[in-house]
Amino acid sequence: MTTHTPRARLVRNSRVLRRADEIIDAAARVFAERGYHGTTTQAIADVLGMRQASLYYYFPSKEAALEEVCARGTDGFVQGAERVMQMDVPPLEKLRLLIASHLAPIQTMPDYVRVFINERRYLPDASRKRVGRKSRRIERFFEQVIQDGIHDGSIRAGTDARLAMLAVLGMCNAVINWREADRAKDLGGMASGFAEIVAKGLTVAEGAPGR
Repeated sequence: MTTHTPRARLVRNSRVLRRADEIIDAAARVFAERGYHGTTTQAIADVLGMRQASLYYYFPSKEAALEEVCARGTDGFVQGAERVMQMDVPPLEKLRLLIASHLAPIQTMPDYVRVFINERRYLPDASRKRVGRKSRRIERFFEQVIQDGIHDGSIRAGTDARLAMLAVLGMCNAVINWREADRAKDLGGMASGFAEIVAKGLTVAEGAPGR
């Protein structure tokens, strides 16, 4: 059972739902700027110009707010990856598209992504497991596409698909902590550059045995 106010309960009142989204946006901003330990519910309330006690209608604790922010950050990754997985394209092209979809939320919802990447380790065990189930879906998508590339011969035989997946995701996730000027670069070009690096590391060279 989650510790925060269920969204289904709030959806009955669109004004309340909009306010809930504003509050979670504010929480994401404060967590992103101050980190988990530097954030208080009072700091979140101050951003919104509301009483601290009023926040508890939307979430009962700082930990519950962190879980909601991390969950939404993960959803941004999962939704894009699901769309890519439905495409009928070769594994290496699908891997490039997965990388692009994984980078996109860094531009569209940077506070949520930064909190998910940097602060989810501070979640209580039960919350971390719930968020972890979502993040493992992303890992499975990347691992499956790499495995498909091994099967069709476009990725070197003997490649450890899980290790390769962790390396690719680690490279993508690190972008949120780059300097802002570097993160502001064209994400499409960045995705292509990352994909080229990955392809050179994973693909079978022309003329090599097994190609």
